[in-house]
Amino acid sequence: MTPQQQALDYPNIWRKYTPGQIALRYLWYVGVVLLVVWSVRHLDIPWFYFLDAHEQAADLAVRMFPPNWSYWEVIWDPLLETVHIATLGTIVTFFIAFPTAFLAARNTTPNTLTWLAGKFILVTTRSVNTVVWALLFVAIFGPGPVAGIWAVAFRSVGFVGKLIAEAIEEIDRGPVEAIEATGASYLKVLMYGVLPQVLPVVYGTIVYRWDINIRESTVLGFVGAGGIGIQLYASINQFAWTEVSLMLAAVLGVVLVSEFVSATVRRKIT
Repeated sequence: MTPQQQALDYPNIWRKYTPGQIALRYLWYVGVVLLVVWSVRHLDIPWFYFLDAHEQAADLAVRMFPPNWSYWEVIWDPLLETVHIATLGTIVTFFIAFPTAFLAARNTTPNTLTWLAGKFILVTTRSVNTVVWALLFVAIFGPGPVAGIWAVAFRSVGFVGKLIAEAIEEIDRGPVEAIEATGASYLKVLMYGVLPQVLPVVYGTIVYRWDINIRESTVLGFVGAGGIGIQLYASINQFAWTEVSLMLAAVLGVVLVSEFVSATVRRKIT
């Protein structure tokens, strides 16, 4: 059978996309390219700085090596303060995000008004960067770790609460309906029907967020919110690159430890 005869016998050939869908996909690709070009032109990037960027990076690496190990005594306390800020901020996050998640979940919120209130809290807290929260709390509490703790907490509430709320909405309705059939109160339904199903998600999310908060806490000192960021900012301004390299190595070590702890805990609870 010739190809022409096959075409006549099978005129309708299956295609993944219709011609209209193909045209829309190409329009999407073109739109993305145009958006990137427009963004680059709007930023007015001085491209000539890239000509010797590799030389500047190599020169900086030479200045940062070897690290100034004698500076360790100075950064030890700020480094611990960074971990404390992340830990206490995560604890505060739990006490705010946990009840808010039940308000933001459609199957546990009492009414539409409480659902809107819960959603509003989760959206507003995670839409503001940690450094911006730190600036606000430095203005309220003054410079120091207290501002850092509240900045970490407020930034984390939206993240933690959203994940817990989604887990609540995806629970198995069977145990909940069985407890409701016994005439149990609303709180008992939450405690015995909902909470046991979402506890693994709660634990995993809190530990994961603590891991993230340790990373974010390292820069809070740039705006006066405590932690090792204060020392890091001072050393950068003084061009003390050997001190900077030591602090970066210390931060990397703390992050690796937190990553290991976070992964271990999440593996145990899943």
